[in-house]
Amino acid sequence: MRTQNSISAVSEKENSLRGIFKRELPLHLMLLPGVILTLIFAYYPMMGIVMAFQKYNPALGFSRSKWVGLKNFEFVFKMKDFYTVIGNSLVISLLKIVFGIVVPLALSLLLNEVAFMKLKKFIQTSLFLPYFLAWTLLGGIVLEIFSLDGIINTFIKLLGHEPIYFMVDGGWFRFILVATDVWKNMGYNMVIFLAAITNINPNQYEAAAIDGASKWKQTLHVTLPGMMPIVVLVSTLSIGSILDAGFEQVLVLYNPLVYDTGDIIDTFVYRMGLLSGQFSPAAAVGLFKSCISFLLVSISYYLAYKLSHYRIF
Repeated sequence: MRTQNSISAVSEKENSLRGIFKRELPLHLMLLPGVILTLIFAYYPMMGIVMAFQKYNPALGFSRSKWVGLKNFEFVFKMKDFYTVIGNSLVISLLKIVFGIVVPLALSLLLNEVAFMKLKKFIQTSLFLPYFLAWTLLGGIVLEIFSLDGIINTFIKLLGHEPIYFMVDGGWFRFILVATDVWKNMGYNMVIFLAAITNINPNQYEAAAIDGASKWKQTLHVTLPGMMPIVVLVSTLSIGSILDAGFEQVLVLYNPLVYDTGDIIDTFVYRMGLLSGQFSPAAAVGLFKSCISFLLVSISYYLAYKLSHYRIF
């Protein structure tokens, strides 16, 4: 009797699995083109990692280039510029992460207090619009604004002061990188924080108002605690991109005079590999960054799960 029950249970399970497969087959077929494109453009190029362990010669290809083991890594780790770009990447990325969370958080709190809905939607759309523009376009705008004849230096001259060489001064250049990145991306995080505010139970505000809490007190004791899980989640997930200081932005804006403070890992790899033709050392730097980034992404998702119960799978 038990055997028959076991057989029937297995049969029912198989039938249910077949039903699920038939039901979800169109969805998997819909994903197939994306999977194929990902394999071609994301995973297939990873074969180039072997360059990091070769003295790569484009004429010989991967198969016939000389294998040198870890010599490319030894060469890179002895370069002074390598540690400079790592430091720049960490500083710029950390500043972008901190201000990229603090500024949208403050804006979402302020925008939440706007009662006139049309004005609120207009402000929200205006702040979100730069997020959709590429750095190839925004970079030209930024260069014009901060040039010697730009609007900022024109205003400085009107005040009777000497113009500032923003784009060739290392300190100012790093500030411009962080400020313009925050301006471009703050609309995205602001929408996330506004969505978190809408999920807060309105009864909490009513209870706080009955207790005599002012708007500031309600923000401090109701809104911010209600937003904390999302803020923690966004902050934690940002750890994984701590070495990605913004390749497109830096490439468009930087110049040799600001390499000491503005050069990052990705632009260093670009110059070494594509401009100087040192393919193998550039691949070694890229692989080193990828390994560290993989470790940081793993840590960030683990922390996100522990602190905010966020998980992908």
